[in-house]
Amino acid sequence: MYSIEGIVPPMITPLLNEDALDHKGIEKLVDHLISGGVNGLFLLGTTGESPSLTQSLRFELLETACNRVNGRIPVLVGLMDTSYKESVDVAEKAKELGVKAVVLAPPSFYKINQEELYNLVVNMLDDISLPMYLYNNPGVTQASFDLETVGKLLTREEILGIKDSSGDMKYYQQLMEYTQDSNTALYMGPEELLMESLLLGGNGGIPGGANIFPELYVNMYKSASSGDLKRALVLQREIMKISKVVYSGAGYGAGNVINGIKCALKSLDICNDYVAKPLSQVDAEKAEKIENLVGTILTTVEDLETEVEK
Repeated sequence: MYSIEGIVPPMITPLLNEDALDHKGIEKLVDHLISGGVNGLFLLGTTGESPSLTQSLRFELLETACNRVNGRIPVLVGLMDTSYKESVDVAEKAKELGVKAVVLAPPSFYKINQEELYNLVVNMLDDISLPMYLYNNPGVTQASFDLETVGKLLTREEILGIKDSSGDMKYYQQLMEYTQDSNTALYMGPEELLMESLLLGGNGGIPGGANIFPELYVNMYKSASSGDLKRALVLQREIMKISKVVYSGAGYGAGNVINGIKCALKSLDICNDYVAKPLSQVDAEKAEKIENLVGTILTTVEDLETEVEK
C-alpha cells in the first residue's frame, strides 16, 4: 500500500440536471486535470456533491470517470452516505473499477461519539476490500476525528492517511505528529492554507480550485516542497485571488465553492454549470466576476516567471 504525494483535486460532478450527468464534461474535465499534472483524482467528495446524488448517478460517474482516467493516475472515492450499506456498495463498485482507495467521512446527520466513530471505521474496513483515508470536515458533518481516535485508527495498516478540512492549523500540526509516527499521509483541504501546510511538512492538498487551474496548484506543491518560497508565494497569492472571487457569497459555505467552480469551468468550456438541489447556481453578478478572473489567472500563470522576478 502507498499514499499519494501532491495535489489530488476533489473533482466536481458535471451535471445536466438532477437525473443526468454531463458525460462529455466529465471526460473533458478528467483530461484537463491530468494534463495539468495532478497526482490523483478524488471522486464523490464534498465538492463532488456526493450527498446530493442518487446511488445510480454515483455509480455512473465512477464508471465514466474511471474509464476516462484509464489508469493514468490513481483515483480515490468518497464514502459520504448516511447509509452504511450504500457506502459499502460504493466501495465495492469502486474496487471493480480499479480505484486505489476510499475516503471516509463521519456521518452528516446523527451526532455520534468517538467510540461509535472508531467502530464505524473499523467495521467499514472489515466490510470492504480497499484501503482508506480518513476525512475530517466538521463543518459539514456531525462529528470530528479526535486526535486520540486518529492515533488508534492509524495503527491499522489499511488506513493510508487523513485529509483535514477543519481549517484549524493547531489541530493540523497535532495530526502531523500522528501521521509522521505511523508513516501515513496528511493532506490539507482548504487551499487558503495550502502553502502553510506544505511548509510544515504536509504531504499534499485536496483543493477545489485545482478543478479550474490544476497546473497552478501542482506548481504550488512543487515550489513549496522544494523550498522555492518566492515562487510559492506568487502562486499562493493567485490561489487567494481564486478563493476571494470564486468562493464568494453569503455564508461562504460549500455551496458557494461548488457553484463558483462550476461557473469557472463553464467559462473555460469544460463542462456544464448545473448544481444539484438544494444548492443553486451563481447569480449574474458573481458569474461576471468569475469570468473576468479566469482570464486574469490564465495570463498570470503563463507569465509566472516574470512575476517571480518582480
